[in-house]
Amino acid sequence: MPTVERVDLARFSGDWFVIAHIPASLEKNAFNAVESYRVAEDGTIETTYTFRDGGFDGERKRYTPRGFVRDRSTNATWGMQFLWPFRMEYLVILLDEARGVTVIGRTDRDYVWIMARTPEIPEEELGRLVAFVGERGYDVNKLRRVPQRWPEQG
Repeated sequence: MPTVERVDLARFSGDWFVIAHIPASLEKNAFNAVESYRVAEDGTIETTYTFRDGGFDGERKRYTPRGFVRDRSTNATWGMQFLWPFRMEYLVILLDEARGVTVIGRTDRDYVWIMARTPEIPEEELGRLVAFVGERGYDVNKLRRVPQRWPEQG
């Protein structure tokens, strides 16, 4: 799976709203999903993934996996560790800073995340990103739009 040429980790850091995904089992009913990154002093990526489970008023879930950059020449290939010692492949396959969007994929094409700096993007932009994902070999019929409603209360 080809990745982007280069990820500036400092600029990539911060909040990304999950707009659509082929979800892992823990996030299959996610609402208001947000993935946040911060580069730690040791060069790893401190990650916080939060969402409401099953609805906007559902239980708040919070996961804190750690990202390990596997390819320092591009910073686009990571291992994401939810449980030691296992690291899940995590590939930055699209990054458009001007539009504030990114797509994270995997070689197995089992999971994918379309994310943006804002909780909503224009439908035309989402269509472009869905087409991109399809061109990379994903079954776009498995994509789930993640409901986003902000500001969140509660």
